[in-house]
Amino acid sequence: MANTFNLDHIDVLVHSCIRIQSEAGTVIYFDPFKVDTEPHDADYVLVTHAHYDHFSPEDIARVAKATTELVAPATMKDEAPKAACSAVHLMQVGERIEFADISVEAVAAYNVEPERLGFHPHDNAWIGYVVTVDGTRIYVAGDTDPNPDTLQVSCDIALIPIGGTYTMDPRQAAGFINTIQPRTVIPTHYGSIVGSMDDPHAFAELVNPDIEVVLKL
Repeated sequence: MANTFNLDHIDVLVHSCIRIQSEAGTVIYFDPFKVDTEPHDADYVLVTHAHYDHFSPEDIARVAKATTELVAPATMKDEAPKAACSAVHLMQVGERIEFADISVEAVAAYNVEPERLGFHPHDNAWIGYVVTVDGTRIYVAGDTDPNPDTLQVSCDIALIPIGGTYTMDPRQAAGFINTIQPRTVIPTHYGSIVGSMDDPHAFAELVNPDIEVVLKL
């Protein structure tokens, strides 16, 4: 697995709003939310699902420029045009799109814990993404539990939710990461809507020491 990606090119801005930039300057946002500036620098916006804190047309407008392209789950075909991007690409689990200098793979994202089944049901066909940027496979999980699909993911860097309530909690997230074994993990989805600022420390203590834990929030 590659281990050369500059982690300074990954930002977790708030909650699950993530910005990744390639060495060539391509900018990818995931689930823009509570964006407090108007950078208009996104080449691609990838949305994991339709909840308001992940699909916010107003926040997408703040990061988008005239040529920004949107990627979203196929089940969001009615909502996706509200983002007013130059092109919309709808993906199903298992599909892959090749862009000019990145590739995008759709991975299933859903709950399996009984108390969460109503939040992100399997049948909604919502997704996370594995993007290959500068030869590095970066997994952005979206809102999910560890499940038979996510446990098959192969990646170099993983950005996963740890806040509990709607997604895996720190203990479950650490077990998940210890199973898929990326080189680096960056926890997300805590400290605002759900989860506390203590969660990433509890998570880090449970992650195998040979996996690098990087905090970006």
